[in-house]
Amino acid sequence: MAKVDVIDPFHVNAVNKGELNSPRYLEQTQSTPRLKEAVVVVQESNHAPAWDDVAATVEEPAKSETHPGDRPANILHEAYPKSNLQLPDHHIDDARSLKVVIIGAGLSGILAGILLPVKVPKLELTILDKNDDVGGTWLENIYPGVRCDIPAHVYQSTFTPYTQWSQQFAEGHEILGYWQTQARKYDVYKYVKFARRVQDVSWSDEEAQWTVAGVNPKTGKAFEEKADFVLPAIGRFNDWRLPAYPGVSDYAGHLRHTSNWDPSFDPTGKKIAIIGNGASGIQVLPNLQPIAKHIDHYARSKTWIAGSWAGDERTFEPQWYSQEQKKEFLDPEKYLKFRKELEDKYWRRFASTFRGSEENLKMRERFIEIMAQRLVKKPELLDLLVPDFNPNCRRLTPGPGYLEALTADNVTLIQDPIKRFTTTGIETADGQHREVDAILCATGAAVDFIPPFNVRARGVNLREAWKPLPPGEKVDDARHFGWPYTYLGLAVPNMPNLLFIHGPHGAGPSGTVPHSVEVQVTYYAKLLRKVSTQGIKAMWPSKRAADDFVAYADAFFPTTVLTDNCSSWANGGRPGGRVHGIWPGSAGHVTLVRKEPRWEDWEYEYLHQSGNRLIGWLGNGWTKKEKDGNEDMTAYLELEGTVDLRLLHEKWWE
Repeated sequence: MAKVDVIDPFHVNAVNKGELNSPRYLEQTQSTPRLKEAVVVVQESNHAPAWDDVAATVEEPAKSETHPGDRPANILHEAYPKSNLQLPDHHIDDARSLKVVIIGAGLSGILAGILLPVKVPKLELTILDKNDDVGGTWLENIYPGVRCDIPAHVYQSTFTPYTQWSQQFAEGHEILGYWQTQARKYDVYKYVKFARRVQDVSWSDEEAQWTVAGVNPKTGKAFEEKADFVLPAIGRFNDWRLPAYPGVSDYAGHLRHTSNWDPSFDPTGKKIAIIGNGASGIQVLPNLQPIAKHIDHYARSKTWIAGSWAGDERTFEPQWYSQEQKKEFLDPEKYLKFRKELEDKYWRRFASTFRGSEENLKMRERFIEIMAQRLVKKPELLDLLVPDFNPNCRRLTPGPGYLEALTADNVTLIQDPIKRFTTTGIETADGQHREVDAILCATGAAVDFIPPFNVRARGVNLREAWKPLPPGEKVDDARHFGWPYTYLGLAVPNMPNLLFIHGPHGAGPSGTVPHSVEVQVTYYAKLLRKVSTQGIKAMWPSKRAADDFVAYADAFFPTTVLTDNCSSWANGGRPGGRVHGIWPGSAGHVTLVRKEPRWEDWEYEYLHQSGNRLIGWLGNGWTKKEKDGNEDMTAYLELEGTVDLRLLHEKWWE
């Protein structure tokens, strides 16, 4: 048993150097009757106790040492407040593992697969994708002419750039190669399960988990995954659909959606119908026109054909980088300067989004001039193509070669509505029937952001709740919103642990997509770290916070051309519908919004059975790190002059 000396701290004559429990550590004089406090020094005959042993060492009181009134001095005072809480046996820096399922392995899924594992300790990550490889839209879209209308040096991650792009505007296969290379470089493939088409995502309050279920699209074999969090990253243009015209199933020729291109199809010498003048239709037409016998181009909607997005003019011919340029890009400093100057322009185009702005008016004048020049062979087409709505109401498409193809003798522009498909062709509303060998539907994908699978929690299915309301039907705030109702485009009230990557309100009308995704994924990493370390079972945004965001968006969008009378993926293809495809603000604006979570906008459920909100976080009062003699407890100390005071004590991993 330990020997206990009671030392009067107010009558210490001298302190000798030595161990804490050395007999020579303190020399004391006679204690006075007025001493009200004491320091208990425990002296072991053979060794100094470890800190974990102290409590056990002093549990047994020294019967000979008492306070006035015969009260033992070395036990819990009977007057100290009693607690009903039992301290949990974990440290405040212990993180519990979280099972996270990401749905989709395109650009967003790949970036999440790179960033989340390094930002969230003990993450158990699974990425599900219906295809046989990563790449998303760039894997699926292989139609002639597919490429990005944003410069390749901009359309890449911020932290792992490729300097040797072959062209200024890369073709689809080169973009796919870049993102697959990053997935291999950062070992994302180990998280991915391919051939997993998700059909149902359902939440259990009892288990505090999601069940993700679906099938292998090739074999029909069912699968199921459990997850603490689900992050849909299915993209904007993933769920392609054939148009629902009467007689579609009757057509006997070659029928394909451009996003489901058949590489064995040879258009040479064939009569072809191309339906749609969105991005893919505008790219396919000029690539098939030189080799097809004749093309009927069905395009009811007028659209702006832009010169460029931010001053970087596109041509129909490839815009190759020279060997001299690519060699210069190998110099890191020169390349960084080049990319910063190029990418900066894409953050500066926000002003043209506003109705009546000088920038938008000049854009209209410039586009009309460009379109007139390209239609010089058939100037009568200009009035058929120039829209009444302002530029930027629909997504701009540079479309080099498109207008020139429309003026070719083997192309007919048809703006009459399609009545039906027949076994041999298409009949329009005016009764005219045109026979074709192939029909190519460049009709885009689902633009309403409604998930192509059930997402069910607490009596609500987002697949139904987000569908547009029939005329005259009122919104049911609890079950049927009638549009993609979210908080900041991130999550939905009363839908626990569900976070959308680049979903509704995903990005601003300026900036770059990869940067926007990286910032959003980093935001989610902060949420996941909070949940894993603070004893949180589930979290979701409050309805008030979501309603306040909707009210803000409803005030903002009417100032922009996005609310003109046009159909676009920004409004779900419904003129007058709430804009939800774009962030209500600039790219810089949404970047700052998603820098730090507003924790007060979220609601929480906690793991600890007592309901105490803090006990699952504070734990036993210890950090695990300080008990490990190999850990650096003074990582905050660095060489003078090397410390960026903006980062001082703000690194989450310290």
